[in-house]
Amino acid sequence: MEFPIKSGSPEKQRSACVVVGVFDNRKPSLSADLIDRASGGYISEIIRRGDMEGKLGSTLLLHNVKGTLADRVLLVGLGKERDFREREFRSAIRAAVRLLNETGSYEAVVYLTEEKVKRREVAWRIEHAVVVAMEAVYRFDQMKSQPAEVRRPLRKLTLSVPQRSDLTSGEAAAARGLAIAHGMDLARDLGNLPGNICTPTHLAERAQALAQELGFKCEVLDREKLEELKMGSFLSVTNGSDQPPKFIVLEYWGAGKKQKPFVLVGKGITFDSGGISLKPGLDMDQMKFDMCGAASVLGALCAIGELKAKINVIGLVPTCENLPSGRATKPGDIVKSMSGQTIEVLNTDAEGRLILCDALTYAERYEPAAVVDIATLTGAMVIALGHIASGMFSNSDSLARALINAGEESFDRSWQLPLWDDYHEGLASNFADFANIAGRAGGSITAACFLSKFSKKYDWAHLDIAGVAWNEGKEKGATGRPVPLLTTWLLAQETPG
Repeated sequence: MEFPIKSGSPEKQRSACVVVGVFDNRKPSLSADLIDRASGGYISEIIRRGDMEGKLGSTLLLHNVKGTLADRVLLVGLGKERDFREREFRSAIRAAVRLLNETGSYEAVVYLTEEKVKRREVAWRIEHAVVVAMEAVYRFDQMKSQPAEVRRPLRKLTLSVPQRSDLTSGEAAAARGLAIAHGMDLARDLGNLPGNICTPTHLAERAQALAQELGFKCEVLDREKLEELKMGSFLSVTNGSDQPPKFIVLEYWGAGKKQKPFVLVGKGITFDSGGISLKPGLDMDQMKFDMCGAASVLGALCAIGELKAKINVIGLVPTCENLPSGRATKPGDIVKSMSGQTIEVLNTDAEGRLILCDALTYAERYEPAAVVDIATLTGAMVIALGHIASGMFSNSDSLARALINAGEESFDRSWQLPLWDDYHEGLASNFADFANIAGRAGGSITAACFLSKFSKKYDWAHLDIAGVAWNEGKEKGATGRPVPLLTTWLLAQETPG
């Protein structure tokens, strides 16, 4: 979809549709008021009759409005004016785009981006309008024999800014939003693919294609190389599967090799049965989403590459399946990690940390500025934070603050939890250096404590995205999170000039 930026009066726009807002006290926005005046009070009369009361997300499509040049005028409810913040803005944009995409308005001019959002400038509104619009029209139907056709799908969304002086910043913001949206689309596509298609080999091939398209360096390490690196913890997870494991290394050097790189590590379990510690059958199909951490790493690198950001980023993706067989790792087995530390595997369904720990050790060779791992790691995180925020753990207060700020800026929020030494006690083992699980209490925290044992040589953060990586129910599917958070954080670290 195209996103031109424009400044001008709504009644003068020659378009298939002009989109304006109404607040829930039946107060028209400034742009709606301009159309009302041009139409001789037509909008006021509709509001007075109660056809549009301004409830957040409500819509009313009008045809042939007198005094305007557009074919249609779409009224969108904005909710209470005093409460019009980030969530309300995004909801209004989403409602507008979904309706436009269903009505055959192949292009439209949106004036919702002129509405003031508390503490957010024009550029923020433009960027988020693009991201939300792309989310709203996203479809995953490539596995269907006869995908449903959209009649005249929305192809161009012109976003209005209040003044001509906002055009340049608006265009830059639209480019950022579109890059983030493309990264989210990639992450969602990968997450939504079934496990028989999105195998570790497929994930590696997609990474290689991305590298070729955007000029990255890509290396894929196979089992033989992993054995040479002594990644015994990673290899223990893949023992039960016939699919070969892969370790994907993507390198983007946008700031020159003198600058220390930022490293993203993504959990890439393309299907997680739990191994010998077999999961219950109900909802096990959702375990194809257990590689969403890996998908978010590829998505963030896609966005950074598209923007040609002046930053160095390394993407590390350990990927394999976790299945039961006669070769599979058993509860009670002891494995040696790349770091040399030994791990008693008390539960083979706590496998994500076993592949991540070797990747975190591998990251040391880059002498990184910071490392962030992303993983659908624990069901306990869903209990703790629901489906709203990612759980975040870090050994660096400054890194934690930067990630939290990036989450607030991108509306892809995270919440920090503790890593106190007290929580490490549950990982004690009589037979190895430590176990891969503790008790049920504080499960997300003890999982992060496990990872922290492998990340002491650099600033590190862990994002547990188990609650936000995919939706269930009617909207079932991968969300593309936390690509917006990661991209926003990385762009904030760009080298000036």
